[in-house]
Amino acid sequence: MEFCQSVFLKMGCNEDDTRLASDVLTKSDLRGIDSHGVARLSGYTRLWKAGRINPTPNIKIVHETPSTATIDGDAGLGLVVTPFAMEIAMKKAETAGTGWVAIRNSNHFGIASYHTELALKRDMIGMSMTNASPLVAPTFSSERLLGTNPISVAIPSGSETPFIADFATTTAANGKLEILQRKGKKAPVGWIQDKEGNSSEDPHELKEGGALLPLGSDYEHGSHKGYCLGGIVDIFSAVLSGANYGPWAPPFVSFLPLSEDPVGEGLGHFVGALRVDAFRPSDDFKGHMDHWIRRFRDSIPAPGYEKVLIPGDPEREAEKDRMKNGIPVNDKVLNDLGDLAKELGIKPL
Repeated sequence: MEFCQSVFLKMGCNEDDTRLASDVLTKSDLRGIDSHGVARLSGYTRLWKAGRINPTPNIKIVHETPSTATIDGDAGLGLVVTPFAMEIAMKKAETAGTGWVAIRNSNHFGIASYHTELALKRDMIGMSMTNASPLVAPTFSSERLLGTNPISVAIPSGSETPFIADFATTTAANGKLEILQRKGKKAPVGWIQDKEGNSSEDPHELKEGGALLPLGSDYEHGSHKGYCLGGIVDIFSAVLSGANYGPWAPPFVSFLPLSEDPVGEGLGHFVGALRVDAFRPSDDFKGHMDHWIRRFRDSIPAPGYEKVLIPGDPEREAEKDRMKNGIPVNDKVLNDLGDLAKELGIKPL
């Protein structure tokens, strides 16, 4: 947490934004989502140096109705812009029952579930999604036209732990490939294809012009459904907000150029909040959510499995373990962060 704060302060972020951005990354590492934690710091720093991240953004509402809004993130950190938007969505939900906010001119926003969980504290259902760097080939295509485009939904419960879904609309997120690269392992069949559209197991394939595959991996296994989900996220996050969409979405890596013919501003997100008691009494709903969760957890496991999980369980188990035993950091990430510390003149991790 302190190392993250030192980096964001060096970038010129104010103290409040520094604490918030660092919290998003730290929560990711605690929950076992190593691809979106401190490993992302170097990428954010390079984008800042390239002038693509504004450390002191003037985030503002550019269009609004009683239950909706569109905001311009002023090229700020998505880690900061998105909680700002979620706060607007929740305030609108307090009066209108639901609140929906489209965001343009932003950057990578970390783990989607961080933003949806903000709604749980107010007895609300939270939703968030974002478009991302074009690394994904639609079904039947060899071109990279979509991002991993994650979706998260957080639903409150009573005595049981809440339902928290957070998933990419691809078979695997790009961060999973980065982890395989660091470990020197092959990618499972169905994750990626080469630039001609043939299946590949090389985790470096994207650097050679290859593409990630939609959820389902190929048409016979339902990749058209993952393609549809990714397309929905792209449209809600970017076409609706006025951000860049499809192949025009800005790449996360700073060494790749931005589109010479942009169709919008920056990256796009979409968040929503639904007040539970706008639909039924909150206690009734949460009681039935407890019943739903218990029934699924009590499901008879298939051979070879110990138990059935509900969305959010793996992350909760990882956080419990890492709070007790610490957060492991890959050697290559440590070396990368050590170089970053020297470059910025701050205390290493």
